[in-house]
Amino acid sequence: MTAAESSADAGPVSPPGKSREPRVWKFIGTSLWGLLLFGAMFVGQLTVVAWFLIVSGEPINTSTLTTLLSNGRIISLSVIMGLPAILIVLWIATRLSRISFADYLALRWPSWTMLATGLVALVALMMVWEAVSHLAGRESSPGFMMDVLKTARADGALWLLVIAFCVVAPITEEFFARGFLYRGWSESFLRPAGAILLSSAVWTMMHMQYNWFFLAQVFSIGLLFGYLRYRSGSTWLTVVLHGFNNLAATIQTIWLANNS
Repeated sequence: MTAAESSADAGPVSPPGKSREPRVWKFIGTSLWGLLLFGAMFVGQLTVVAWFLIVSGEPINTSTLTTLLSNGRIISLSVIMGLPAILIVLWIATRLSRISFADYLALRWPSWTMLATGLVALVALMMVWEAVSHLAGRESSPGFMMDVLKTARADGALWLLVIAFCVVAPITEEFFARGFLYRGWSESFLRPAGAILLSSAVWTMMHMQYNWFFLAQVFSIGLLFGYLRYRSGSTWLTVVLHGFNNLAATIQTIWLANNS
């Protein structure tokens, strides 16, 4: 057999230097990467809690953990530590997809019209929930937030809490839910509508510290953010709106704490 025949039997050979086509992770790939992303974020946040637990020298029990997990300074630092952890995994996932980080997560600035539309829609939704809360005789702010705020203020870490809740948390959660999860699931059999529903459900489950009433609020906001992500093609839009929502909630909690 000649060298030419041997080469032909081996099948077609890719031209040198030709790279594989970029691809978006579909349903299974996005789901598996999503679990890894959530795990990375959880480990990053847990590292802070573990550090303070070791430094405190307190015994590991339910009472100690409850105290640590309601401390504003510790919660703020754990939220901040979750961001680099999730960014690392996102960078790996997008690099393996051979699509740029910014393109995969739709990190493009929205039009001013979409930004204004999103703000009006979010304010309207918040007003509806405020009215429902008032009619149902429920607190406007979760008790969890009130406890975290009071301990942060007592430790002189209110500024850190604002950065963590109004800047870092929106980036972390939106890159994860409306950036990565929505992108992959929307291009699977779920299509955009299914991706909006499922990513909103996942995002809601990330807020299990709240009761069912506030979880319903979170889910509805997730649906709005998902729709705006679909219409605008911009994750930065939902990051900004998420930050605005958290800032409004923080200011409201501060006001309620001062008048309680």
